[in-house]
Amino acid sequence: MSEFLILIQKELSVFILSMVPISELRGAIPYGISIGLSPYNAFVISVIGNIIPVPFLLKLYRPIIRWIARSTFLQRPASMIVNKVDRSSQKVRKYELFGLFLLVAIPLPTTGVWTASAVASFLKLSYRKSIFFISLGVLAAGVIVLSISVGVSIL
Repeated sequence: MSEFLILIQKELSVFILSMVPISELRGAIPYGISIGLSPYNAFVISVIGNIIPVPFLLKLYRPIIRWIARSTFLQRPASMIVNKVDRSSQKVRKYELFGLFLLVAIPLPTTGVWTASAVASFLKLSYRKSIFFISLGVLAAGVIVLSISVGVSIL
């Protein structure tokens, strides 16, 4: 029973880490492997955890940022977020939904579902199509991160 609880604790920590904006699955997959999960389990848990926030983020980003921007104390962080979204939006506007896919699929810092969801929300892209293309990007990024984590040559 103790081993089962330890496994659940490890899986839950990877799941939560994959939902966090800074790490997302780019941090969760290597972390999961490093704490003893199989690469397959780390991948699946991280992908699911990374996709779960997307529908909520797409619906809530603009109202939350508007609310934050009205607060004197939080105006500066809100403007930093809006500036980041504006920079990413310029790249996505050209390719729209495929741009969302690329924004998530290429595992670089400040890319991922949080940024892509913000961009899709601010550009008022189709809700369902945004979820689909962001999810495809998560799968692609997951394969890339998993390959790097286990030492598979991609090229």
